[in-house]
Amino acid sequence: MSAAPRLVVVDDLPALAREAAGLLAEAAAAALAARGEVALALAGGNTPRALHAVLARPPFLRRVPWARARVLFGDERCVPPDHPQSNYRMARETLLDHVPVPAAQVERIRGEDPPEEAARAYEGALRAAVGAAPGDLPRLDLALLGLGADGHTASLFPGAAALEERARLAAAVTDVHPPGPHRVTLTLPALAAARSLLFLVSGEDKAEALAAALAGGDGPAARVMAAHGAAVVIADRAAAGG
Repeated sequence: MSAAPRLVVVDDLPALAREAAGLLAEAAAAALAARGEVALALAGGNTPRALHAVLARPPFLRRVPWARARVLFGDERCVPPDHPQSNYRMARETLLDHVPVPAAQVERIRGEDPPEEAARAYEGALRAAVGAAPGDLPRLDLALLGLGADGHTASLFPGAAALEERARLAAAVTDVHPPGPHRVTLTLPALAAARSLLFLVSGEDKAEALAAALAGGDGPAARVMAAHGAAVVIADRAAAGG
């Protein structure tokens, strides 16, 4: 039986960002010591913006070994990289342009390509980034995830076919609800294999979804937490129901 996620409750979004930055720095230091580099996947959405602001200035600007980091993404909308809805654009503007990570070590999902093509390519990029041999399951050192009010995480939505994927590491999501751009997402096996899995949850509108996920429900986030077995959830008091 898998272990329950570890819940860390903080006062507000700035405190959440500081706590998450500390855990990210610890995971990065452990990966650097063990393997000489760090592979991390960033999350989209609004909550990570606060984390990026903390990471982009001292002391975390120096604590995270950006020069030895491989930066990937948990999901992406199928839009060009300069589109306002692009997760890559958000990460570039709030983090990547402000830290010394070499551009060649940033592996974005090519949202401008057809979804299935982009998903196949990203599986290859993930394998190359972590040095996984064919047949081996690549392991990110840290995957950052958010939580939607409907219980989705990355672009694994309730009822979506991608949530049931067990062979592929990245999948196209064309059944998006509510309707919007198609997406590409890392799958449950790829996320569950991460050495560290960190959920960032902020806002009263997430309280019901967080409670359901922590209770071991059948929603996407709950299933990812259960499959990983050692996820950490940082939630502000609003998301944690006070």
